[in-house]
Amino acid sequence: MNTLQLSDEELALQQAQHDRGQPVGHILMERGQVTAQDVVQVMAEARRIGQPITHVMAADGLATREEILAAQARHYGALVLRREVTPPDSDVVALLPPDFCLTHGILPWARIGDRLMVATSRPDQFDSIRQRFPDALQGALMALTLEADIHEEIAAQYGATFAKEAETCVPSAESCRDLNTSTPMSLAIAGVLAAGALALFIYAPLVLFGIGLTLAIGSLLLAQGLKLVALFASSKPKRAAVPRLPDTLPTVSVLIPLFRESEIAAKLIQRLSRLTYPKACLDIILVLEAEDSQTRALLKRTQLPSWMRVISVPPGEVTTKPRAMNYSLRFTRGDYIGIYDAEDAPAPDQIERVVDHFTHAPDDVGCIQGILDFYNPRANWLSRCFAIEYASWFRILLPGLARIGFAVPLGGTTVFFRRKALKATCGWDAHNVTEDADLGIRLARHGFRTELFASVTREEANNRFWPWIKQRSRWLKGYGLTWWVHSRRPLKLLRDLGPKRFLGVQLLFLTTLVQFALAPVLWSFWLIVAGLPHPLDPYLDRPTMIALTTLFLSAEAIGIFVSLAAVSRTPHSGLFAWVPTQFAYFPLGTIAIYKAFWETLTNPFYWDKTQHGHSAPDTLEAELHLDE
Repeated sequence: MNTLQLSDEELALQQAQHDRGQPVGHILMERGQVTAQDVVQVMAEARRIGQPITHVMAADGLATREEILAAQARHYGALVLRREVTPPDSDVVALLPPDFCLTHGILPWARIGDRLMVATSRPDQFDSIRQRFPDALQGALMALTLEADIHEEIAAQYGATFAKEAETCVPSAESCRDLNTSTPMSLAIAGVLAAGALALFIYAPLVLFGIGLTLAIGSLLLAQGLKLVALFASSKPKRAAVPRLPDTLPTVSVLIPLFRESEIAAKLIQRLSRLTYPKACLDIILVLEAEDSQTRALLKRTQLPSWMRVISVPPGEVTTKPRAMNYSLRFTRGDYIGIYDAEDAPAPDQIERVVDHFTHAPDDVGCIQGILDFYNPRANWLSRCFAIEYASWFRILLPGLARIGFAVPLGGTTVFFRRKALKATCGWDAHNVTEDADLGIRLARHGFRTELFASVTREEANNRFWPWIKQRSRWLKGYGLTWWVHSRRPLKLLRDLGPKRFLGVQLLFLTTLVQFALAPVLWSFWLIVAGLPHPLDPYLDRPTMIALTTLFLSAEAIGIFVSLAAVSRTPHSGLFAWVPTQFAYFPLGTIAIYKAFWETLTNPFYWDKTQHGHSAPDTLEAELHLDE
């Protein structure tokens, strides 16, 4: 066991510094590191937001963390321990649970004779925290260190364990990780269905076509009906003129998973710096995979603000965004936890609106979802159609689902949680490639509601053909996995959600999957519109064929109507003319779903990463969304 070699005289000297008890601001002022005006302003801001003045100084860049640490050491007459100079004793570190240390910003560090030194990054809270120590540690002496040193040591000691737990923290009954484990009964059922479909395809293809047509029409009617219900249930979100914030502002942690994002990481820092929420109450965490040396090298060359830090996720069996978020969640300190993507440009006042919404929402609102839009909708035809689709989803369908009381499948970004909601649901399913939609359903099953809030984040529209197919394929694969996970025990799902929300899950997920999969069957009605023969002409009379065609065209009209209503709720008035062209856009989803089916069979947990940074904003205003 390592023991610090420090004489009693040296320890006494440290405790008897003449600056002991002097305010930290005064000490920094004496050393010429801040001005008197700085201290007065910081004291006023600290009182306004309910944060220690040291946090405000560091967040505002008035003094570095190291300068503040040295001043705190003189104020408290305490030792400063730094990991690179005096590494902690691993035997001593284990005296307190790692989660307790992360929560309270402390770390048992070393022994000096028979006395234990416990380092803290929050010296003003040490006495109250020490009361929660085991009896054997009650006589511990306080030392000071940086929070980064505590986190790095805990990651070094427990990182592998944390990484493993990040993969399996969601109970197996709520996870898709056992997808490859099939019972004899399920294999038999799948075999019978596959054999039956193959037999029909060979010996009675028109019967198979008719079955597919029936399913396709049924899903089309249900999907378009759901859109209409959502349209009439939703209303354009109204933004409060000024967010109503509590007297003491909560800390908000935001996780931003990055993986090979060197092209966009610097831009991200610039965009997040526009947030107007007090930086002393912000805890922005850039989450890197251990193997991502490219992005890590870029961030090492970048001067990060004090309210932004990097966490590296150790390697594991899967490399997915939800696994990375589960791992880094332990290192957050916020009352609310949010998610951004690497390419996001959130509204400057977005965090204020998050805090406002949670402060005044009922306690069972565990999650709020913001509105996603694009800053490059005019890049090409694909980005225009993508922007129209996003408008329908985030401005019509999701608000409507929430209003009528359905479970809301979340978007992967601009989504914020109460910490207790994430704890109750055990975080994200590390094996689900649409962890956001899955978590939305699990929140509902655990008794939490999701609400939409009126703040917009703009991101980059994926507007290249094959990357779009790969991204949509991952989403559809995840939708399939999510439906399977929650529906494999339908009676339990019914008990957890109740009849209405159970019906909503089936409607939303099944109609999405069936519509994309069987869309080619519906396309056959374009033959009738063009005056060409249809495969079912010998079996159905002309009035029936005309009625089915009218039904198909009516569904197309409903889709156009809903899309026009959605675009009217955006600043993108130039997209109205492009709404009718979506009939050529959605077939791309059919290509994607067959790719998703193949991957589900061959590589269900593969995360097909979308690369960003290929399309610049149309205008600066489009990125900042000053028009909303």
